[in-house]
Amino acid sequence: MTGQTTERATASRAAEHQSDWRRTYARRLAFTDLLVLVWIVFGTQITWLGLGAATPTVDLNHADAALSYTVISIVIVGTWMLSLSVFGTRGYRVAGVGSTEYKYIFDGSLRLFGLVAIAAFLFKIDLARGYILLAFPLGTVVLIFSRWMWRQWLGVQRQQGKYSSRVLLVGSVESAAHIAQELARQPQAGYHVVGACVPAGGAIDHLPDTGVPIAGTVDSVMHALASSHADTVVITSADELSPQRVRQLSWDLEPGHYSLVVAPSLSGIGGPRIHTRPLTGLPLVHVETPRYEGGKLFAKRAFDLLTAGLLTVLLSPVLIAIAIAIAASSPGGVLFHQQRVGLNGKPFTMLKFRSMLPGAEGMLQALHQQHDAGNDVLFKMQRDPRVTPIGRVLRRYSLDELPQLFNVLQGQMSLVGPRPPLATEVSLYEQHVHRRFLVKPGVTGLWQVSGRSDLSWEDTVRLDLFYVENWSILSDLTILWRTGRAVVSRAGAY
Repeated sequence: MTGQTTERATASRAAEHQSDWRRTYARRLAFTDLLVLVWIVFGTQITWLGLGAATPTVDLNHADAALSYTVISIVIVGTWMLSLSVFGTRGYRVAGVGSTEYKYIFDGSLRLFGLVAIAAFLFKIDLARGYILLAFPLGTVVLIFSRWMWRQWLGVQRQQGKYSSRVLLVGSVESAAHIAQELARQPQAGYHVVGACVPAGGAIDHLPDTGVPIAGTVDSVMHALASSHADTVVITSADELSPQRVRQLSWDLEPGHYSLVVAPSLSGIGGPRIHTRPLTGLPLVHVETPRYEGGKLFAKRAFDLLTAGLLTVLLSPVLIAIAIAIAASSPGGVLFHQQRVGLNGKPFTMLKFRSMLPGAEGMLQALHQQHDAGNDVLFKMQRDPRVTPIGRVLRRYSLDELPQLFNVLQGQMSLVGPRPPLATEVSLYEQHVHRRFLVKPGVTGLWQVSGRSDLSWEDTVRLDLFYVENWSILSDLTILWRTGRAVVSRAGAY
């Protein structure tokens, strides 16, 4: 009885820990949402209508009734706040990562806009159209921006283990270690692993390649929850975990005190490709196979042509200035032509601004023993002696990559995609890495915005293949946005 009492007390503390940070964060979001809506709605009212605006009328049984715009603004702000709550925009499950939070904000705002339009039509409310047409789009944009700002703050907190679920992993050593590593790569998701229950139990102290301590066996999950003060159980996989045992474990977890998450043995899959379908109590997870054809491919090519063409025109003064600087600073051509491997493994000539001395490729073999960056496949040096002074500046800000816009216009590359490799690098690839050739290589990509030369080869492959499996126009836009930040930070650029 004492053990059960202790576990119930621990469950209560776990529930309090969960609800405390969730309530605190939700309250902060609600407060800033209110500030944004009051600022936008009343600001639009004053800017568009002025302080002495005529009041709209409402036709009630053919008798006109005056209604103050201030009252209308108050009603809009109140119903907008209610809509954001109903659509779950402040839920902890959508906080911090993914586009779901932004999607809910957009959906809730759009539906409210439609509701206001219908109400104005039905009750014949003579509203100023500009007031409505300006307030809703502007309010939605500022709401999304304020949530993005909160995400930056939340990401910093979660890097320190705060505002996160305390996770206990349950499964085999291999699967638990894999999930622990994946969660550690994305602390902004809000899963802080504090322990693991594996079949081996006390035979090992920690999960391999992680700092996660072993808290017990798969038979002592409830005791491990009490000792680790975890509030979330993540089931990975193990032969010892039969469907009956997993179901019993879900029953043992006190409702409202713990969360149960099942992590399938499948990684590198984007959210839009995953669909769940409950079938008489059996949760089936449908994973759509990636497609590289049809309208989606046409849209990507159209996006590449329009954006690359526009960037080429806008950046033409910069391109000319760089070309003049390279020609004046050292002998040799302005452009560097290099054979790279592209779509379907076919070679193409990639263009870059020359950032090295003439004959630099002939010096590569002699420098291989001195490289101090990159990884097992990619050769990089933080102070490469072949790089010219002007080339060092170009590389720091990725300006040497700008001529690849012409590769995009020719259809050899895309704005976003995996890094185009050398043929010598391809010869070192394992079989699965060749999947990166299913799409065109990119001027930028997940590799470039996630650390570039500072990444290990395993992380480089993981990011490239994740993009190949899950690419979309929205993900391309996100990566292009992150590219600007990566260029400014200069992380991993040598």
